[in-house]
Amino acid sequence: MKNNFNYKILETAQLIINSKKTFVLTGAGMSTESGIPDFRSDTGYYQKMDPVNALSKDVLLSNPKRFYSEGYKILEDLNDKKPNEGHLALAELEEMKYISGIITQNIDNLHTKAGSKNVYEVHGETRRVHCMKCGSSFEFKVMQDKVNSGQIPPKCDKCSGILRPNVVMFGDMMPEDFQLAVRELESTELLIVIGSSLTVAPVNYLPQYVEKLIIINNTPTPEDNNAEVIFREQAGTVLQNILKEVKRLNDL
Repeated sequence: MKNNFNYKILETAQLIINSKKTFVLTGAGMSTESGIPDFRSDTGYYQKMDPVNALSKDVLLSNPKRFYSEGYKILEDLNDKKPNEGHLALAELEEMKYISGIITQNIDNLHTKAGSKNVYEVHGETRRVHCMKCGSSFEFKVMQDKVNSGQIPPKCDKCSGILRPNVVMFGDMMPEDFQLAVRELESTELLIVIGSSLTVAPVNYLPQYVEKLIIINNTPTPEDNNAEVIFREQAGTVLQNILKEVKRLNDL
């Protein structure tokens, strides 16, 4: 089994080195090693709450107390998490010019914390919030301080409109980053999918834009039959080994 793993690491490193343009697509499984639960496993977020009711725009407007007691708590917890070995490996591969960028379904900001530069956050992020009335933008801590002091829903200092996080909720349109990501993939040769079940639309259609696919995920995906290489191991372990192999092949 170890030899099989090593062979797949070698094959993946060669695909990355020889690719004209490589992008990465990450899902919740990318961040589980940072202590963030995924969504669909036995210990995932969906076992603890109903996401449609806790993380939706309608609930934010009609029942803000529920939103800020359930959905908001998840967002607040994310800001304390740190990048894992997988995030760091991807940032280094980008710095070495072997990957052109990252498309992430995650809202935890861990790719940017790890040092990745070209990141498309297609489900939003938790660095900032904005007013739903005037559109003014604030750091996440502004909303956090208001909620912790009992102001629910938190109000904009400029117009008293409701503040909301910059994340894609149920009922929201996809952000501009999604269309930008699609454009990037139209000229991409190799896509590495990490920690995504590829079951959530419209992100699950993204692999169709590329010629070659590598999948790093602990459960099967609908695209497994189209993948050049499949890993079922932890993302951090796989990515650190890929990084080492890329360096070895280049005598770095």
